[in-house]
Amino acid sequence: MKKNLAALVLGASLLTAAHAQAEDVLKLGAPFPLSGPGAAWGTAVLNGVKLAAKDVNEAGGLKVGDTTYKIEVVAYDDKYSASEEVTVVNRLLSVEGVKFFTGPIPSAGLLAVQPMLKKADAVAITLAFTSKAIGPDYPGIFRVSITSHEMAQPQVNWLIKNVGVKKVVGLFENDETGHAMEADTATAYKKAGATYSSEFFERGTVDFVSLLTRVLFKDIDAIELSGMSPTTSGLIIKQARELGFTGKIVRTGGPATQEIVHVAGKEAAEGIVVHAPINPYDEQMAAFIARYEGEYGAGMNGFAPFFYDGTRMMLKAMQDAGTVEDPIAVRDAMAALSEYEGVLGKVSWVGEETYGINRQISVPFYIAEIRDGKEKVVATCNVIVCE
Repeated sequence: MKKNLAALVLGASLLTAAHAQAEDVLKLGAPFPLSGPGAAWGTAVLNGVKLAAKDVNEAGGLKVGDTTYKIEVVAYDDKYSASEEVTVVNRLLSVEGVKFFTGPIPSAGLLAVQPMLKKADAVAITLAFTSKAIGPDYPGIFRVSITSHEMAQPQVNWLIKNVGVKKVVGLFENDETGHAMEADTATAYKKAGATYSSEFFERGTVDFVSLLTRVLFKDIDAIELSGMSPTTSGLIIKQARELGFTGKIVRTGGPATQEIVHVAGKEAAEGIVVHAPINPYDEQMAAFIARYEGEYGAGMNGFAPFFYDGTRMMLKAMQDAGTVEDPIAVRDAMAALSEYEGVLGKVSWVGEETYGINRQISVPFYIAEIRDGKEKVVATCNVIVCE
């Protein structure tokens, strides 16, 4: 009888310990494109999230109230597809029990799952460029990237003044992301006085010869690639140069320099003017880049530090709210963060005037030129001017 009682007590203790251990794990959902044309972005932001989790775990975990949590990043490949996004986010919500998301990143994917995230009161960070990504209807979604709406006009003004582009054709993917960027880019060029037109193509296209042949007949002096996926940008640049285009190629959104150089080659990429979300020569950022490259053995895409800081801010909000069980309280604590000291510098939330709610990250951004395969910063920008 005593043996049976002891066994029952031991079994109950083991079950209690196992249950406590399970409760002490905090899952962060990471639905990212880990294959296909958006994989360079997906891999970069996932690595940024994992570095943030590693820092917290190696420091002893995330202490919230009386409980210390180990952070577990649960990643699924959304393949840059809206339908796949629905599948993976549903699994993260219903099977993994995730309340806090470090994605999605594509506009179409985010729009497809917004109602699901809202119903669950989930908190999420995103870089989706569509103006519909954030707003009063979705207070749990925070955008941790500068979008074409914020960056296009000051960058285009600088391009026309300093690079001399006058006749421009913009190329865009035919989906929510592409149309959102095209609207902002077209407005910026026309407001700046350039002759501007646009062409769309289907996401996943790899042969651009017909499209480029048509575009080059327009007697242009620049091709605008805005924020399309990195690999696609490299393919277009490579094929445009092979067709004999010697004019300027510019990119007013989204980091992609490493992928462009890899796909198009250094010679084809030389002189391209690109949006740069970070300044790699800033001392703090240079240290983060070195750490990232040492950790992963690869160059860093510029979106990674945004998701590192965004994840750290989300975790800080849990501590400020004193809970990981009430995502609404965490959401409100995250919205209250101002001048948060991250690797990006002092990070705050803005956007109420434009989007009706302060869920848009506010940080400086840059214009760079590709020289010998690397970015050289040539201007520092805010939402008003690049200089």
